Amino acid sequence: MGFWHKEPKSQDIHLRLLVKLYTFLARRTHSTFNQLVLKRMFMSRSNQPPLSLSQMIWKMKFPGQEGKTAVVVGSITDDVYRQFCKAPGTPHSHTKHYVCSKGQKFERVRVDGGRIYKNIQRGKDSLFSKWENWTTHVKE
Repeated sequence: MGFWHKEPKSQDIHLRLLVKLYTFLARRTHSTFNQLVLKRMFMSRSNQPPLSLSQMIWKMKFPGQEGKTAVVVGSITDDVYRQFCKAPGTPHSHTKHYVCSKGQKFERVRVDGGRIYKNIQRGKDSLFSKWENWTTHVKE
C-alpha cells in the first residue's frame, strides 16, 4: 500500500472544509467512494489534471456508466470558452489560422496573420517584394 497524506498541503479554507466533511463521511459511512474523494483531495495540484466537459460527457457514455454520478477533484475546463475565445491574429490569442493544406509552404499563412503570404500570392508590395526591389537596385 502507498503512503496516504493526512492533510492537504494547500491552505485554502474551502478545500480544508471539504476535507473535514469527507473525512467525516469516509469514517462514518465506510464508503469507498468517500475515501477515494478524500484521497484525491490530498493530492498535489500536479496530480489533479484538468478535465474538459466534453471529455467527461464522453467518458460517462461508456457502457455501465448509466445512472452514475461523476465527481472530478480538479478543475473542469469549459468548452464554451474554447469555442468563443479570441479570434486568430488578435493579440494574446492562442488560436491558429485555418489552413486547408499541410506543409511548410502553406504554414506561412500563420505568419503575421497570413498577410505576408497573401501579398506574395497577389503580387502586391510586401516585405519580400520590397527586399527584392532593393537587391535588384543594388546589383545594377
